[in-house]
Amino acid sequence: MPRARIKPEVMSPVGGQAQLRAAVEAGADAVFFGVNPARGEGRADGAGFHARAKVGFDLEALPEIMRGLHARGVMGFVTFNVLVFDRELRQAERQLIALAEAGVDALIVQDHGVAWLAHEICPDLPIHGSTQMSITSAEGAELARRFGASRVVLGRELSLRDIERIAGATDVELETFVHGALCVSYSGQCFSSEAWGGRSANRGQCAQACRLPYDLLVDGEWRDLGDARYLLSPGDLYALHQVPELVRIGVDCLKIEGRYKDAEFVALTTAAYRKAVDEAWAERPLSVTPQEERDLEQVYSRGLGPHFMAGTNHQTVVRGRAPRHRGVRVGTVRGTTERGVLVELTELVKPGDGLVFDPANWRAPEGREEGGFVYQVNPVAASGRGQHQRALHELRFGRGAVDPARVREGDPVWRTQDPTLAARVRPLVEAADPVHTRAVDAHFMGTVGEVPALTLTDEAGRSVTVTLPEPLSPARNRALDEATLREQLGKLGGTPYHLRTLSVDLQGAGFLPVSALNSLRREAAAALSARREQAPERRVAPRLEGTLRRLGQPTPPDQGRTRLHVLVRAPEQLDAALEARPDSMTLDYLELYGLKPSVERVKAAGLPVRVASPRILKPTEQNLQKFLLSLDAGILVRSGGLLEGLQGQSGGTELTGDFSLNAANVLTTRALLDLGLTRLTPTYDLNAQQITELAALVGGAVLEPVAYGHLPVFHTEHCVFCRFLSTGTDYTNCGHPCEAHRVALRDERGRVHPVMADVGCRNTVFEGRPQVAAAHLGAWQAAGIRDLRLEFVHETPEQVREVLAAHRAFLNGDFSAPELEAALTTLTDQGVTEGSLFVPHDFGLLDALPVV
Repeated sequence: MPRARIKPEVMSPVGGQAQLRAAVEAGADAVFFGVNPARGEGRADGAGFHARAKVGFDLEALPEIMRGLHARGVMGFVTFNVLVFDRELRQAERQLIALAEAGVDALIVQDHGVAWLAHEICPDLPIHGSTQMSITSAEGAELARRFGASRVVLGRELSLRDIERIAGATDVELETFVHGALCVSYSGQCFSSEAWGGRSANRGQCAQACRLPYDLLVDGEWRDLGDARYLLSPGDLYALHQVPELVRIGVDCLKIEGRYKDAEFVALTTAAYRKAVDEAWAERPLSVTPQEERDLEQVYSRGLGPHFMAGTNHQTVVRGRAPRHRGVRVGTVRGTTERGVLVELTELVKPGDGLVFDPANWRAPEGREEGGFVYQVNPVAASGRGQHQRALHELRFGRGAVDPARVREGDPVWRTQDPTLAARVRPLVEAADPVHTRAVDAHFMGTVGEVPALTLTDEAGRSVTVTLPEPLSPARNRALDEATLREQLGKLGGTPYHLRTLSVDLQGAGFLPVSALNSLRREAAAALSARREQAPERRVAPRLEGTLRRLGQPTPPDQGRTRLHVLVRAPEQLDAALEARPDSMTLDYLELYGLKPSVERVKAAGLPVRVASPRILKPTEQNLQKFLLSLDAGILVRSGGLLEGLQGQSGGTELTGDFSLNAANVLTTRALLDLGLTRLTPTYDLNAQQITELAALVGGAVLEPVAYGHLPVFHTEHCVFCRFLSTGTDYTNCGHPCEAHRVALRDERGRVHPVMADVGCRNTVFEGRPQVAAAHLGAWQAAGIRDLRLEFVHETPEQVREVLAAHRAFLNGDFSAPELEAALTTLTDQGVTEGSLFVPHDFGLLDALPVV
């Protein structure tokens, strides 16, 4: 599908007013930010509907912010990128209406149902599918389009080749990240905060568990990884050198991540990508200097690189030494003195620089690192010879700032702060007048005896015309000419414009004082800014209540028995499960292409069988759809792209939607079911009571919650097996250690969490303790839920049998809920957890959505 060649927007992150000003002056085409609701509105916890709970603008300030942005030719995109619960839908609708009326240029939305609702409320307001929709294929983009999206933000795990394939297969606008922090987990697929902190990354409350240290256990034994303890902490994305390719491919928008970053970060990154896009569009080579690249590394960096965009290399995405800002490496420790530290420098170090000594070579990374501000740099000697010669310096710090006993020879030295950086970026962050200006075209019309007129037209085609009150008088000496007009009308300093072209229509030899020309120019510039500030006229109307009425009453609860569906991940688990004869089997194997014999075994046992799809399908992996259909089994659909691809193609195959489709409310659930799903597993972001309430809204018969299973806390493109059990870069040369070894991560509390790979070499880290719903099964049954799933990870065949038997005993009335939970607790060394099902004491702060 051919795409029109378009110059991509540069979009910058904004967490406050200082960052907003920096982005505008550095040349951003668009900014994105969250908006906090009016008092008494928003979510139950008072936060806004955006994924950075600690930053954002107040709703009351939004109209003025949008006027200011539009006057400068900058678009304002508002993040609405969280899952929205049923009890919040009314507040969400009011917020959506307010955003549309305030003149925002687009909404960045995660929740499919909310995207649809926003499009219904205001069809003129563009909807952008957030990266938390986990879009990695053209089919995923088309699914977002079904729900009203005109643009999608692609997953950060895609390569240039992947992006180009998607661009060639859909005309949905594409946006991709080019700079900033990388999540180790696919956005929208991380449940670590939910599992371990009672908070949710899908609700703007990421606890950054990926930035913590872990031990690696291989086949039950601790593996010494040397200085790599932060096994899940990626470096930061830096794709400046990939900008020409992204421009060639036809990506519509290049996005910088970092709403928690300061104004200096926003200014430097925006200016760098502004220049790179302008040069690539003009087909000029990139002119970024070594100093500019050092500044980008200095302002904030965990280690910069193109990472997945340049292709898979699992040895480079996660270095593992440290999870925090490092800045620029300036040298290596060669010893200590009575008053300082001897460092072999590779970069210039100055008094006032902030340095840190990296101890990961020899001690655990927890605790305080040594470092401080340099107050004296003393040359000592030179080490090495010839071109390898390095300067040895004694660095002295403030009294007590550095403990020499905690600094060793060989420690890398990093500059985390450079006071001269602030001076270099000050023109952008403290500008009194506009720095980045927009082109305008001017047309002057002057006829002797008539009032002169000046028309200014901006890059979007908006025009204003202003006139002087007095007619143009005949010239007595020098007549008005084009050169004079160009000189005076081009003096647009102090305005957000610069003169691109001037056309002149002069009739007769006229005269106009310079002061009159200046007044005309100022009045035209002010009128153009006023025109640009105007909010767009939009059709806005509430739609939620009417939508709920159209959805109608759910099917009355089924009075039949409750069915148990079992998911296994190994053939030996399958053997044990078949002996217990559950109501169906689901196969979730690493090696998809070995599924056929197991499918036939389940069929031979007379049981219904499903196969679980991967959660992520990249462009070259969509052909898995044909393979899954060829198995003649039901499909547990985990990928939005796969669900879209199956439209009109699934025949009689029974489709069940899994948790990864992130159905968090009645709107999303009903919409996904309408795409051919028989049942749907709610997102793990819902607690047990929310699942009960959802059943009342959609009918319990269409839900299949997980009653026993291990929460999939991380789902990553980064492969722990390849990185730490091989020297390979990807599946072509890693030797496939995932097929020969069992791997787990041990956290700081001593809990062990298994890691498994899927057919796409993606890793899932599972919560080590099974999450059990024993305390809530009675309420679920009363709500009409008749299908429960039991999922196994590393359980032994005996554990599979006993878990099944315990749940059967509960359903038969032989166990109470406490007895079921007690029985399950005895089956594991690490105990069980209520996990994401826990219902907080203040859950009822918002009114429940009534059944219509």
